[in-house]
Amino acid sequence: MMTATFTPTYDVVDEAVAAGYFPPRHPVEITAVERLADRVIRLTFRDPYIAAHARPAQFVNLFTDDPLMPMPRPFGVSEVHGDDVSVIFAIVGKGTADFAAMRPGDAIQVLGPLGRPFATRKPAHYVLVAGGLGVPPLIYTAQRLAADPAVRTTAVFGYRNEHFADRFVEPFADRTVSIDESEGNVITLLDRLETSGELAVDGLETVILSCGPLPMMKAVAAWAATRDLACQLSMEQRMGCGYGTCVLCTIDTVEGRLKVCSDGPVFTREQLGWGQ
Repeated sequence: MMTATFTPTYDVVDEAVAAGYFPPRHPVEITAVERLADRVIRLTFRDPYIAAHARPAQFVNLFTDDPLMPMPRPFGVSEVHGDDVSVIFAIVGKGTADFAAMRPGDAIQVLGPLGRPFATRKPAHYVLVAGGLGVPPLIYTAQRLAADPAVRTTAVFGYRNEHFADRFVEPFADRTVSIDESEGNVITLLDRLETSGELAVDGLETVILSCGPLPMMKAVAAWAATRDLACQLSMEQRMGCGYGTCVLCTIDTVEGRLKVCSDGPVFTREQLGWGQ
């Protein structure tokens, strides 16, 4: 893949923000590319606007330079440090392979932040339940919640094998527990937390925030429903535009067909009709 060296120019972003508009697709500089596990990559780019405005579970669209691949790839924001924004993804095709082959100093086209975030304003014990590549948005959720002294967080992560993200969430979560397929799954961990009384923290309401494979999230929603716990789920769906125009990412809800990119990606278990 041909890549260009980034030349700092935020004029297009600055002009859009000053005019009260959402910034258009624009080039940003890649600052780091790191392999976390087999075919799992952490890519960091510098974008002051996204860094300042991204909220938990929102995503960004990244674009390749390949004219035969015009559609972007959506990735949940996994961390923000200063003006640097990180995403974590798996190499599953040519587009993600192109991103993984990029190097610091290269330019990449980005659009975001997009989507409806988790609702995390009320004091609560937020249990962040994620599996596989659903983990990254929950890292950033923990990072944002760490700044609020009125909340507590427990990260509950499930992996196929390598525990590639624990070290990123541990500085932010009050507690991190994880498991791989040889030991069980996230429901195994939730049962353990319940049995040990660790869901009840400082008298706070327990709220489940989840992202990951569809069967996992349905199981988490059902687990939460039987205990009458609030549960918000960040859906993963194939997208086209990422902002509600192409209507490619619709899903069935109790309110009818909704778009994951703009009506979500976050929905409550009640909206999805899961575990009722």
